[in-house]
Amino acid sequence: MLPVIEVSHLTRMYGPRAAVKDLSFTVEDGQIYGLLGPNGAGKSTIMNILTGYLAATSGTVTVCGHPLPEEADAARACVGYLPETPPLYPEMTVEEYLRFAAALKGVRRAGRKAQVEKAARRTGLTGVMPRLIRNLSKGYRQRVGIAQALLGSPQVIILDEPTVGLDPAQVIEMRRLIQELGKSHTVILSSHILSEVQAVCTRILILSHGQLAACGDLASLTAGHSSLEEVFLELTGGEDGAPDAGEEDAT
Repeated sequence: MLPVIEVSHLTRMYGPRAAVKDLSFTVEDGQIYGLLGPNGAGKSTIMNILTGYLAATSGTVTVCGHPLPEEADAARACVGYLPETPPLYPEMTVEEYLRFAAALKGVRRAGRKAQVEKAARRTGLTGVMPRLIRNLSKGYRQRVGIAQALLGSPQVIILDEPTVGLDPAQVIEMRRLIQELGKSHTVILSSHILSEVQAVCTRILILSHGQLAACGDLASLTAGHSSLEEVFLELTGGEDGAPDAGEEDAT
C-alpha cells in the first residue's frame, strides 16, 4: 500500500522543551490508525502539524504528496479534521452549518448541496438537518463535526477523541461510523481509550515522551502479551506527565 502520510525525523520544540523528538513514521492508504500515548506524549502536536496548523521545528512531513509547510493549502485539502471540541455554531441549523463549512473549504457552489447531503447521509444526520445544533445531543453534535470533516472529499480523516462524553450506545454507534469511514478513507483516531482503538483500528502508533515507542498491527504488537493495555503500560512506563508546553489539550 502507498503511504498517504510520511513523517521523517520530525521535531517540534516549545522553547527549550521538545514535544516531539526525531519522530519518523508512515501512514498507509486505506487503514484505520490508532494514535495512542499518555498526556503530553505529543499527540496534539502531531495532529496540528499534519493538519497544517503548526509548523515543525525540523524534519519533513508530506501529506498526500504535498510537503508541509511549503504546500500547506494543498495538504489541508486532503485532510478532514475533527478536533476534540468540534467548531460548531449552536445557533445555526445542521444544514446551515454544513453549507457554511463547505463554503469555507472551497467547495464549489454548484456542488455544495450535493456534498452536504452526502455527508449528512453518511453520518446519519439527514433527519436532523432542520434542527438547531444547540438542541442536539452530544452524539449528534459529534456526527455534525464528522460531517464537516468529510466535506471536500478528503483522503485522510483525523479524529481527536471522537467518543469523549458519549453514552455507551452513542459510543457503539460512533465506532460503527468510524469503521464505515475506514472503507473509503484513511483514518487516524487519537484516543485515550485502549478498548476503542482495539475495536476499530487496523494499525496502532504508540507515543512515549514525544517519540515513537511502537507501530504495527494489533496482532504483532500484542504477540507475547495478554492485552494492548499491557503493551501500552510496558512501552510508556505508565507515564502520565504534565502537558508539553504549547500543547492545547495534552492529547
